[in-house]
Amino acid sequence: MLRFFRENLFFFIPFFIFMIFGFTLLLTTQQGAAILFFSEHRTAFGDFFFKYGTKLGEDYAYAFFFILFLFIRYRYSILVLITGCIVTIISYVLKEFFRHPRPRTFYSEKGMLEEINAVDGVTMLGAYTSFPSGHTMSGFALYGIVAFILPKKYIGLLTILFAIVIGTSRVYLVQHFAKDVVLGAILGVLVAMTLFYFNSRLKIDTNQWFDSSITYQRKKKTA
Repeated sequence: MLRFFRENLFFFIPFFIFMIFGFTLLLTTQQGAAILFFSEHRTAFGDFFFKYGTKLGEDYAYAFFFILFLFIRYRYSILVLITGCIVTIISYVLKEFFRHPRPRTFYSEKGMLEEINAVDGVTMLGAYTSFPSGHTMSGFALYGIVAFILPKKYIGLLTILFAIVIGTSRVYLVQHFAKDVVLGAILGVLVAMTLFYFNSRLKIDTNQWFDSSITYQRKKKTA
């Protein structure tokens, strides 16, 4: 386990810093403080950056890495699919269990929705599906898996930054509260670590189809 953390320091150090900041925010401010802060300090760049940054945790990203890993090892593409399925199930079950109101519903019930400055082109979701943030869980799980599969310093740093952008965007875009993001990030990393652990228990055997790749098969045909 220590070796695993050492190999992925550039992923885990920013992650723990993000968690420390998140828990500090939760313990020292009231619910929605971060939303109100962003609402009062919007910029054209911030709106653009987070509006599109939040998409880093959506289907497009999963499709990209699924295709990419087909050229490296099929098992990694399968792992990406499994990650998406598990995140979807966990997110759905927990949202239905907790049934916490999203910011739009929360502020509507308090008669404060008009005080929130929405981002142009972004529809604030309502209902009772706020806790935890599915986008955040998805982002930290996907980019965690990618970082663990490719344990390079720059990849670990880049992937965790992508995940943090996703989590922050959910608050900036008034889709989730900070607590939703914090739990989503923790669950996402736990999903990634668990799946990677079970994956590492299966030794790589290039005689098995799932340990082959598009590139490898081509080499065999031309040999």
